[in-house]
Amino acid sequence: MNKTFKVLMVCFVLMLSMPAVTLAGGKAKARKVNWEPVMNAIIQVESNGKAHAKNGNQCGPMQITPIMVRECNNILKERNSTKRYKMSDRFSVAKSKEMFLLIQSHHNPSNDVEHAIRSWNGGPNYSVKHTQRYYEKVKSFL
Repeated sequence: MNKTFKVLMVCFVLMLSMPAVTLAGGKAKARKVNWEPVMNAIIQVESNGKAHAKNGNQCGPMQITPIMVRECNNILKERNSTKRYKMSDRFSVAKSKEMFLLIQSHHNPSNDVEHAIRSWNGGPNYSVKHTQRYYEKVKSFL
């Protein structure tokens, strides 16, 4: 009895120390996030609010690359949507924000703000070390 009690207590303590994940239909339930302040902060860092900003192949208020446009279109195709983004959509604040939200819904289903900021700068396999300055700049606008 004493050994069984100890095993149960260890299991109980381990369960309490694990982060809670709400499951809905087998998937982690995303927490609600108001992305507007994050997107506006990214726009300030990326282009200082200029819709027609260019830096190499990065364009628009959120400095979106052609690869990002293709990724958005791949996600839309995967979701059986007929909508597609054009390269010129990168210069639209509204369309840039739509693309950001689409990328987050696909690559950041838990809606983690830090992950969103760092991955916007460093890609899906970002390095915390290499995205630290960018993260701090964006956070300073929040």
